[in-house]
Amino acid sequence: MLRLLVCLWLLVYSGSSYEVPNKPVTEDCLDCLCETMSGCNASAICVNGACGIFRITWGYWVEAGKLTLPTDTALSEDAFTNCVNQPHCAANTVQNYMFKHGQDCNGDEHIDCLDFGALHKLGNLKCQEELPYIFAKVFNRCLKSKERKAEEKIIQEQETVST
Repeated sequence: MLRLLVCLWLLVYSGSSYEVPNKPVTEDCLDCLCETMSGCNASAICVNGACGIFRITWGYWVEAGKLTLPTDTALSEDAFTNCVNQPHCAANTVQNYMFKHGQDCNGDEHIDCLDFGALHKLGNLKCQEELPYIFAKVFNRCLKSKERKAEEKIIQEQETVST
């Protein structure tokens, strides 16, 4: 839980040279992507070319607009790894990718976090395909937990108002 709180703090308070204006992905959805992809491990790490808390690849970063930290330019040799290993820049990269490629991957006629999960894991050209079992299990469990907490909060607020 502490690791998740640290991750959230980094997402909210870390600086990036490029703020994205359109953010279709909710904070809860970003949390679940982070938790599913890396356990929100904020260590600067790359695994098989996928880096940071969201395990972003170079191609994904390029598709998302090559966001950079204030000390870099998109042409800097380390711009990719510096951005995607910094949680705020990485989250903005995810936001840009989803804004650009957002689509109904599961055929339910609306674009939501389930679609963003498929887009993130499978890419924009394959997001209609079946998600890997472990990814789907962890991602869906996280989303259900977020929904339960939101429902509990609403109930508590209603109880507070009625007393």
